[in-house]
Formats: sequence, C-alpha cells, structure tokens
Amino acid sequence: MATFFMYGKYSSEALKGISEDRTKKATGVIERCGGKVNSMYAMLGEHDLALVVDFPGIEEAMKASILLNKLSGISFSTVPAVTVDKFDQIATEIVKG
Repeated sequence: MATFFMYGKYSSEALKGISEDRTKKATGVIERCGGKVNSMYAMLGEHDLALVVDFPGIEEAMKASILLNKLSGISFSTVPAVTVDKFDQIATEIVKG
C-alpha cells in the first residue's frame, strides 16, 4: 500500500452538505476503492481538509479523488508521500548508485 495526502477545498455548495453522514460516506468511498483512512483533519488556510490515506496504487487514489468530488462537491488534490526514513533510504541508494 502507498500513502497519499488528499487536500480538500470546499466549494460554497459543498459547505452546505457538511455532516457526519457525508463523512461516513466519504470513508466508504475510499474503502471501496481499496483504500484505508489513517487520519482526517479540518484546517484553516489554503486547504480546508487533509486526509492521510493508503491505497494499493495511483489509479485507486485517482478514482477515489474523483468519486469524492462527485459525492461531496469538494475538490481534492491528491499527492503520494513516503516517510522521511524511506526518503533517506532512497536518496542514499541514489548517492551510492
């Protein structure tokens, strides 16, 4: 499984639909796409939401991003992530390469 950060931005219409029920449905969408929600945060600033999720691959992450937009009206920017330890390992392998 690969880790992805999903940054969400509410539209005016999406704000009207905020509810625990919609959040549960969103979690279900991610799970149906083969994903697992590790954490979800509401934020102030450039992004309104941040989700940390695991997916088998990029295609499943893209599918979930599109389906979440369709469900909620929230637009998501989805980016892959690795831990700093993994990044250090990758960088070390390149330097030694």
